[in-house]
Amino acid sequence: MLRITDLYKSYGAYNVLDGLNMTVNNGDVYGFLGKNGCGKTTTMNVVANVIPKDKGKVEFDKESPVIGYLPETPMLYGYMNAYEYLEYIAACCKYKGNVKERIQQVLELTGMVNDGARRIKGYSRGMNQRVGIAAAVFNDPDLLILDEPTSALDPQGRAEVMNTVLKLADTGTTIMLCTHILSDVERVANRIGIMKNGRLALEGDIKELKERFSSQNKKLVVSVFGDPQAAMATVNAVSGGKFLYENKNNFFEIAIPPEDADGSDITARMLKALADVSVTPSHIEVKTKTLEEVYFETIN
Repeated sequence: MLRITDLYKSYGAYNVLDGLNMTVNNGDVYGFLGKNGCGKTTTMNVVANVIPKDKGKVEFDKESPVIGYLPETPMLYGYMNAYEYLEYIAACCKYKGNVKERIQQVLELTGMVNDGARRIKGYSRGMNQRVGIAAAVFNDPDLLILDEPTSALDPQGRAEVMNTVLKLADTGTTIMLCTHILSDVERVANRIGIMKNGRLALEGDIKELKERFSSQNKKLVVSVFGDPQAAMATVNAVSGGKFLYENKNNFFEIAIPPEDADGSDITARMLKALADVSVTPSHIEVKTKTLEEVYFETIN
């Protein structure tokens, strides 16, 4: 869908983008992450052709892609209602289909049908964002760019906006999602790119990146019925002191050595040791890195 190669953009002596390379695939929900000032918004503005680049390539898989863009704070006309505003959007993008039908479709998609006749000035922040998304997807974009769509929203507003993003993802819409709320990214995105100092410091499939970052310090989390102290002592005895243990109330953690890639070896030894002393585990799982841990290890 989108390939950026050696992209540069400066404001005076300040290099905002310093040789950026990134790829957004068709159908991706691409979580675009990084600290404030790292170049995310500049990248999105260049991709959307809002500002010019200094040098580099921004290439799409089709000659004239349609791009939908929701800025962090969409500027809507408060004296209009949602129907009127979307009629205005249809005129701006010279929509060639049935305008009334398309308005109904995007209002249903964003959950705004029941409030479509109300004046925008009476909308909550979350409702404004959803109308902004309706406008951004009105012309059926090849790429939808969302810049902080849930910033400053209450939990209900965030949930409503992210549910809309999930609906769009289910339709196969390619989405570039820029946000500081990592739980939102983990909920909806399949790939991420993390910006640092005007370049992409990390990019890839979320699941694969979490597993990669976890490979050197994965842990086995074990819950047992009753006091875990006896279980810990038993497992410690068969491990020969090779593993580290940490008591966490009713469970403990075992550090998995790098040579035991999936934790199967230590799991088998632990289960045998627990069976020998009639201790029953209630839950066992391999603990991998969270997206938040991957993010902070990358930017620091």
